[in-house]
Amino acid sequence: MMKYILALAATLAFTAQASAADKVVLMLNWYVYGEHAPFYYGKAKGIYEAEGIDLEIQEGRGSAATTQAVAAKTANFGYVDVPTMMRAAIKGAPVISTGVLLQTSPMSAMGFVEKNIKKPEDIKGKTVAITPADSMTQIWPLFLKKTGLKESDFQTVAGDGQTKLNAVINGQADLLLGYVMDQSMKIKDATGKDVNAIKFADYGINMVCSGIIANTDYIKANADVVKRFMSATTKAVEAAEKEPRAAAQAILDANPKGGKIETLTQGFELTIPLYRTAETKGRRPFQVTDGNMNDTVATLVEYGGLDAKAKENPKAFYTNEYLPK
Repeated sequence: MMKYILALAATLAFTAQASAADKVVLMLNWYVYGEHAPFYYGKAKGIYEAEGIDLEIQEGRGSAATTQAVAAKTANFGYVDVPTMMRAAIKGAPVISTGVLLQTSPMSAMGFVEKNIKKPEDIKGKTVAITPADSMTQIWPLFLKKTGLKESDFQTVAGDGQTKLNAVINGQADLLLGYVMDQSMKIKDATGKDVNAIKFADYGINMVCSGIIANTDYIKANADVVKRFMSATTKAVEAAEKEPRAAAQAILDANPKGGKIETLTQGFELTIPLYRTAETKGRRPFQVTDGNMNDTVATLVEYGGLDAKAKENPKAFYTNEYLPK
């Protein structure tokens, strides 16, 4: 009888613990690709469950749309381009980053390896595909300034994201402006060919990129959930860094149409070096520095269309308070 009572008590305790898990919706910045591997891997490995988080991952339709969803509380957390979130926050959206994951910008000019375009001066005489007014095209003039290039050194063709990809794939352009772990993998998926990327960050452009955001009111009301979510996500990133292919496979296990294992793995491997700067080397993921954020705000004010009043208080856009030590 005593064994039965003990077993029943253990079962009830387990059931109570399971039912206490907090339902959390994480909305991504876009359709799934390699960069998103840690979230799927963390869920598959039970890392979120161990923190009492019942995680639902939703694909997004752009960082601006995901930011709006978080501001409206239709998603608890978003994984977005932090500069995009800043533009919304300065206009009054109740959002803040609770952890900046990509602390080095993935912005790049990229083209097929066979084109042998490896450094800025190789862009001279070439055709570059751009999407007018997107984040990379806004920062492009700063890249030209940093590298001594002039707009007269090359030609440009303009179009939306898919048109830009098609221009390179079909030979109408030599390069496009894109993210090193995203557009390069889409080109490889379509053609089987490898791509060279000239990264903006290698030429003195210090900007953060993707991070976790949440609604400021949600954070106040659910501080413990936020801490547990950021703890789980930190652990998920650390686990995925050690097993890139397994992390990429977790995407396909959850979404069989989510891509190809080789390019998902390669895309994630290209993402990992963006997690830290020289200042945060050796730190756990998400531990962004004030200096990096200040540089980002200053760059966005000058080139990225961010309201100048953002420079008055860069710390209004992010907090490290909810991260594990």
